[in-house]
Amino acid sequence: MSRVRADEEEYWHSSKFRAFTFDDEDDELSQLKESKRAVNSLRDIVDDDDDDLERVSWSGEPVGSISWSIKETASGSTSSLDGRDSSLQKGSSSYAALPKQASSYSLSSLFKGRNKLSSFQSLSDALTDTGVKNYAPELRRPRAEYKDYSGDWSPKDTVRRMQRGKVCSLERFRSLQDKLVLLDEAVAGHDGNVITAVLIFLKRTLRREILFRELEVRQVALCHLIHFLRETGEQKFLLDLLRTHCFFLSLQLSQYREHLNIQDVEKRREFLKGCIGLPFSAEDTSHIQDHYTLLERQIIIEANDRHLEMAGQSELFRKYPRKASILNMPLVTTLFYSCFYHYTEAEGMFSSPTNLKKTFKIPDKQYVLTALAARAKLRAWGDVDALLTTKNWLGYTKKKAPIGFHRVVEILQRNNAPVQVLQEYVRLVEDVETRLNLATKYKCHDVVIETYRDLKDRMQLTAYKGKVERGSAEEEKINSILSNMVRNAYS
Repeated sequence: MSRVRADEEEYWHSSKFRAFTFDDEDDELSQLKESKRAVNSLRDIVDDDDDDLERVSWSGEPVGSISWSIKETASGSTSSLDGRDSSLQKGSSSYAALPKQASSYSLSSLFKGRNKLSSFQSLSDALTDTGVKNYAPELRRPRAEYKDYSGDWSPKDTVRRMQRGKVCSLERFRSLQDKLVLLDEAVAGHDGNVITAVLIFLKRTLRREILFRELEVRQVALCHLIHFLRETGEQKFLLDLLRTHCFFLSLQLSQYREHLNIQDVEKRREFLKGCIGLPFSAEDTSHIQDHYTLLERQIIIEANDRHLEMAGQSELFRKYPRKASILNMPLVTTLFYSCFYHYTEAEGMFSSPTNLKKTFKIPDKQYVLTALAARAKLRAWGDVDALLTTKNWLGYTKKKAPIGFHRVVEILQRNNAPVQVLQEYVRLVEDVETRLNLATKYKCHDVVIETYRDLKDRMQLTAYKGKVERGSAEEEKINSILSNMVRNAYS
């Protein structure tokens, strides 16, 4: 202990800076204060770039100044004992010299343990001759670097920084609400790496049952976690997750199926309304919402139509009585019913076909197919024509069928459409072979004759002449076409 104290006394007496005493003169006190200010300003110096630091020698003179150069030259030719302060030699008989180091040290370099000449040397190594070990304080990181770790970032900002490759600490998100918001922001960012990183954090900091429960309503995050567990080979955790997920799904489906056992329509409607809040996926929730809306619509239509049917006020209901209730019917059946009994109603009515199409986003193909079947069953050929007629912005009209005219012909023929109506739509079939097959099958003679005429196929016209009745208009038409072909061949 006395040895260490003696070494410390020896170090202080060998330094150029004197220890502070109340008997010092004012100029010595000012020098000490100046030295103290230099040390206290070390924090601001460290935050700046090392290349911009002003290097300072142990003598207190800026490196590179004229006085520094003179003293450095003089110190190289004299012994280290000449560098002692004479005022400190008065009270001691022997002192150990503090060895002078090369002037390539900057103040920040000494505390960091390196110099500008790439000779990594700590301050304690420079003082090994005195036997005293001095430990420099650990300097803090630059403020700009600390922002990546300790910044008070919101979940959204944290996700953005992670997307840019910045290092962000997720440990500050401690509450369940903050963690879930962070996960939702990661999913909204559509970055798989960020989602996986957040899931790893949640997997480490949340209990399994809580994590599994929250992932039930976050299908995207659930798929990411399943894929991650498969890649890392965590089979036990994966099996627990899949087992729990299947349990929740089966529980939800069994609860949803309970509506089938409810006979009262109003109670079933209220039950379906409660099922909307179950933690299904977004797509399944949308289907349940449509189911509830459809049943609500069917209740309104059924009440109105039952009243009209019982009152006998509608000719359509008298001519075509309803065979069953519309309640609990599928959407396509409800659309067919609406096209059959309420085709001409305005869009604002719940029973209007166009209202159903818009509410449930029914595709054009499905709508045309269903409406065509309903109007053909009523033999409303004018409505069929209007359904398949479109008008462009110039006011010109043309026939258009999203389902294809070959299917239109099949539906019309199934509902016993007259030949004149069939021929109109058989002519609109673009494929020649399909058109000929349909025209031959449904005995649309005019279409067959006109197609062979356009093809200038005399052989097929002659063969088809034997399939029509003798003396009919079709036979005369074939003879006229053949005669014109012969006349054009010799002209």
